[in-house]
Amino acid sequence: MIRPVARKDLPGLLRLLRHMDQSPERGVLAPEARDLEGLAEELEDGLVLLKGEEVAGYVGLYPFWDGAALEGPLAYREENLPPLLEAAEKRAREVEVERLYAFPREENRVLRRVLEEAGFGLLHVTYFFVKRPEGLDYPAPEGVRVEEGFPGAGVYRELYRESEESWALRLRWTDEELEEHFQDPAVHLLVAYLEGVPVGLAEVELEGGEASVAYIGVVPEARGKGIGRTLLSEAAKLARRKGADLLRVRAHDHEKGALDLYRSLGFSLEEAVATYAKELKARR
Repeated sequence: MIRPVARKDLPGLLRLLRHMDQSPERGVLAPEARDLEGLAEELEDGLVLLKGEEVAGYVGLYPFWDGAALEGPLAYREENLPPLLEAAEKRAREVEVERLYAFPREENRVLRRVLEEAGFGLLHVTYFFVKRPEGLDYPAPEGVRVEEGFPGAGVYRELYRESEESWALRLRWTDEELEEHFQDPAVHLLVAYLEGVPVGLAEVELEGGEASVAYIGVVPEARGKGIGRTLLSEAAKLARRKGADLLRVRAHDHEKGALDLYRSLGFSLEEAVATYAKELKARR
């Protein structure tokens, strides 16, 4: 039986999440809390699969980008994954979601196969790397300077449009939304200028003792000049100034230059996550 998650299901769900944590081959986007109260606060639109009174599987649904994202599906047994996925799709159609996303770890071959058999297509694999922010001080190339601060919505959109090859999310934000985002004291924007012309940017987000480079990019005509490495160097300096002792970066599988750069600079691979999507074509 599959039904909405209830408070009495939380101990069983907690056991299921801890089972997932024991192996990267089971990894998938899932609730972060690992205590009962935290789970109760975090869960939104979730379903559990019950075998008798025991929780045997879970799938969640929440708004994401231009559709909804799945938490899971997650189950002890492979044969329970397809019915959980089917129930989540049904729920998504009921609330008129047009696109459904799923985020298994790269190693989770079982769930990736289930998703593909259900009509989900692989968009990309994202690799997450970590390193202490020391040892990344590099001089800027001649004619290049990096400034911190939001350069205005127009300049930002143009840089983002020219340097980003796959994501278009920020291009949909209004001027007010962009300005509000970069007024957040935990968000820092670094802009690279070549002979006074903006050619690249890096967004650094701070949380606790960690700094994450949420996005870094250089316009095509300015690549190959060391500007990406300079932006990363400035991000590391910013992290140190703010007291962060860990720097996290990420790159998609098609961004070979960024992947080679991070590896050459001593970053260690933390995890790799596959992004899948399915068009549901729900009626508006």
